[in-house]
Parts: sequence; C-alpha cells; structure tokens
Amino acid sequence: MKLSTRGRYGTKVLLDLALYQGVGPVLLKDISRRQRIPLHYLEHLIAPLIAGGIIRSSRGAKGGIWLVKSPAEIRLSKVILLLEGSIAPAECVTNPKLCESADACVTRDVWLEMENAMNEVLESITLQHLAERHKSKEQLKEKMYYI
Repeated sequence: MKLSTRGRYGTKVLLDLALYQGVGPVLLKDISRRQRIPLHYLEHLIAPLIAGGIIRSSRGAKGGIWLVKSPAEIRLSKVILLLEGSIAPAECVTNPKLCESADACVTRDVWLEMENAMNEVLESITLQHLAERHKSKEQLKEKMYYI
C-alpha cells in the first residue's frame, strides 16, 4: 500500500498540533508554513479530521484548530482510516464477495497478512510517539549543528 499525500500531510498536521498542544488554537497558515503544506490543500484535510472527532476548529481573532484528545490517545490507525479509508492492499480483502474463490485464494491470504501487519504498526503508534520522535530528531540535528 502506498499512502497518498492526503494521509501523509494529514499526519503532519496532527503532529504539528501535538507539538503545540496546550498553547491554544493553532492557525492553519502557521501549520502550512511549518510543515510546508499548501494552505489550500491543508484546508481540505480539516473536515474529515473534525468529522472523525480528532480536531476541533473555531473562527475569529483567536480561532484555529486543536486536538480534541491528548496526543497519547490518538492512534495513527484512526488517522489513516479517516484520511485514506481501508489500507487493504486489494479489494478482495475487505469485500471477499468480489471473488468467487476468495476462501481458497492463497494470494488473498498474503494480502490479509499485509493488512494485519500494517494495522499493527499503525495501531501501535500515537501522536505522542511521533512528537517524541520529532523532538529527538530535532535535538540530534541541533547537536550536529554545533559539532
């Protein structure tokens, strides 16, 4: 499976919100600048994340977006499902009725194993994990700069 720009950018948006958790609403233009995501594209990612109960938004002078839950409670599996839909590598995995030999198909078994492995990885990672990884890499980058 190959993640689309939607899944990759949406994850970056949520990582940015996790990094700025607790400072109040974050402006889309600030996320756009920091994450190098075109603002017009970013605006299209917000609706499914609001509908999925991951973020909220408000308008006005003190408006912006913010995480509804703590970063430790938001798993990448939910984010990717909201933004990408099923991560099954083949249609027969989610809809076995498409193939009359689905029950006896050995390649379908492999696609199921792939889906399960990807789900395990995505389920094991939260936005908090991503934020911690990001901070570690930033610290390493700073150390390398001073050497």
